[in-house]
Amino acid sequence: MLAVFGRHKDPVRLREKLASWRYCAYIRAILIGFAGRTKQKEWATNPLFSFAESPPAPNVEKPCRVTDLIRRIEDIVAPTIVGMGYELVRVHLSRGGTLQIMVEPADGRPMDVEDCAGVSRALSAVLDVEDPISSAYTLEVSSPGIDRPLTRPKDYARWAGHMARLETAEPVDGRRRFKGTLLGLEGDIVRLRLEDGQETGVPLSAVTRAKLEMTDALIKEHQRAQQDAEQAH
Repeated sequence: MLAVFGRHKDPVRLREKLASWRYCAYIRAILIGFAGRTKQKEWATNPLFSFAESPPAPNVEKPCRVTDLIRRIEDIVAPTIVGMGYELVRVHLSRGGTLQIMVEPADGRPMDVEDCAGVSRALSAVLDVEDPISSAYTLEVSSPGIDRPLTRPKDYARWAGHMARLETAEPVDGRRRFKGTLLGLEGDIVRLRLEDGQETGVPLSAVTRAKLEMTDALIKEHQRAQQDAEQAH
């Protein structure tokens, strides 16, 4: 089952639909991992593939330890992801024990259910061998979705011209939250045109969280990408 957007003539109506989980272009394949002596994984039965809004990342205790673990997991899964023709977008481990690995095709085509399923199986096998997480966890392989997170320097250039929200660890010019139109990346500075029309720069090293805002322009670009992919097939 795959979310279908079609050729909606009314972008406002489409955006309202996209706000519902039934129409959100966020695709995930879920595996349940059991740590301990029974090193097995099973397909989640309720359901195998689902569509949901990406929940806010919860605060996780002991950030240094978690960061080290995330880096180790990235090192483990990245070669397999790249070898299969995808790019690693984000690895996130929630307090509840969900290991989310967000990927996208390296050739720029839209992610589909079969992509998630194939990557899930491959990463499940790799994680079984390397065993980086000692406790039980749920492996979730997902697409970035339309209002995707911005996690790599190239994301700020790729999505220039679109609205985004940024948060920083420490105040930059007296604020920690920014919303505006991305103007690209100059060196290691993210350029933004804020809602009041002023331009500002945010050091990339200071950004702790960044994501695109759902807008009509972003929806139309997503539709064009889907149409191009359909025509290519």
